[in-house]
Amino acid sequence: MKTKVQSFLDGKTKTVGDVSLNDAVFGVEQNEGLVHQVITTFLTRARQGSRATKNRTMVRGGGKKPWRQKGTGRARAGTRSSPIWVGGGHTFAKTPYDYSDGKKLNKKVYRLGMKCILSEHAKRDTLKVVDSLELKTHKTKAFCELMNQFGVDKALFVSEDISKSLFLATRNIPNVYCVTPSELDPVTLYQAPCVIISQKALDQVTENLV
Repeated sequence: MKTKVQSFLDGKTKTVGDVSLNDAVFGVEQNEGLVHQVITTFLTRARQGSRATKNRTMVRGGGKKPWRQKGTGRARAGTRSSPIWVGGGHTFAKTPYDYSDGKKLNKKVYRLGMKCILSEHAKRDTLKVVDSLELKTHKTKAFCELMNQFGVDKALFVSEDISKSLFLATRNIPNVYCVTPSELDPVTLYQAPCVIISQKALDQVTENLV
């Protein structure tokens, strides 16, 4: 499969050559069930699960009996860490939860899911290959003008290296994300309306998934 290489930095859709897309990565038959499994597993394992509350043994203090058992006219109390006291421990305290437990995905399935998503982008012509993403300026306004002339307003940019200029130019633009091939994940890739990838990054993504 071949696709044209365009020049993003010239400010217009100028074709500078052709590049061959590896059919093993960009020509895979779509498998919606597998893609759903990869995405849901990725999102589940990304959850922190950092919830926690203290039970009565974790609350500081409570070792001494607040008052004697009888003769005070008050209810019996054995510890200040009781759940019915203000500042006491929780009756059923929450503990940290590991959402990755039971949700495993082997590398072959993960790579196949990424290939299915990339193949769908290539099929729909929402995968644009450009010669380079090395910007001459870090101005956001200049980058927006390049995007308008290129014909996109929402896109995922994949570059072999996120330069300082590229980072500064895109960080405040909504619905525009810049990642390296190693940072590419199935959720961001699936949600991207358009993927603009440099030639060097394309080679790295192909090498990682073959």
